[in-house]
Amino acid sequence: LSTKAGSRSILAALASTAKRINRRYERFLERTFPRFYVLHATFIRGIQALFLEVKEIRDIRSRMARQRLSVQQLPYRDMERLRQVWHRHRLCPAFRRDLIKAVPIGIIAIPPFANFLVIILMYFFPRQLLIRHFWTPKQQVEFLDTYDSIRRDSYPAVLESLAQAARSLPDPQLQTRLQQLCSEVQRGSQPRVAQLWAVRSVFSGSALALHQLQVSHVKALSRVLFLTPHLPAPLLRHRLRSHVLEIRQLDRALQRLSLGQLREEELRAACYVRGLNSTHLDVASCRAWLEQWLGLSCRLEASEASLLANSMVLLSLNY
Repeated sequence: LSTKAGSRSILAALASTAKRINRRYERFLERTFPRFYVLHATFIRGIQALFLEVKEIRDIRSRMARQRLSVQQLPYRDMERLRQVWHRHRLCPAFRRDLIKAVPIGIIAIPPFANFLVIILMYFFPRQLLIRHFWTPKQQVEFLDTYDSIRRDSYPAVLESLAQAARSLPDPQLQTRLQQLCSEVQRGSQPRVAQLWAVRSVFSGSALALHQLQVSHVKALSRVLFLTPHLPAPLLRHRLRSHVLEIRQLDRALQRLSLGQLREEELRAACYVRGLNSTHLDVASCRAWLEQWLGLSCRLEASEASLLANSMVLLSLNY
């Protein structure tokens, strides 16, 4: 017993010494290298956030197993957390990329004071080498803008594909409605949910159903959802449908929770995932747009997933 007590006291003393040295190190950085200190503080917060995220995922999966819950039965926040790291019982591409980036950074940071090397990487190559946990608030806005710019490059292709498909519709009335809708959006107008609802039938049983879309159209929509377009057409369609229906499930869970319960960062993230760059919008605008989105999404059937995918462009392009 005395040996165990002695070991614990030694460990406690070592931990206390390490904390004291770390505090001095941080004060030194803050006084001497203030810009590096900001990156250092971001790194520490990122490590804590990463460990917390892993723990949350483990707790959610443990509760699912214990209570025999499916993903669809989870509350919105749990479902959204799983969406970020899990897709159909496989690690999703975004999280897999995060892990690929995080492992070398974690190895580099193991030796004492080696996180200084990580800070250098954060300074020179933040977007290329680091995951979102290690971005400063300013970088998060900047990089989200960058990714949204890449996504928006595909929006004209989606609209052109819609307009082209509209010309081949057999129903003249629906053809006119969809062509008019595309023309209005291309001219800068913001469509109403009622206009999208009025043409929903053409997205389930015609050339605009997901399994009938032109490959170029599917590739453009894949880029909108940050999915790789460099896959065989059947796999592209399958992945696109899976991700769109996943968002639809999230929308139903979000409607049960109500938008009023979301924190500002959750509200902005929800808009961004659904195609709207919310980084420069006020909270009221984000909430109004998301209410509009839910008004459409929560009324659509799974067979109308194509309309939901295309609405990511139609509802966000001119907002």
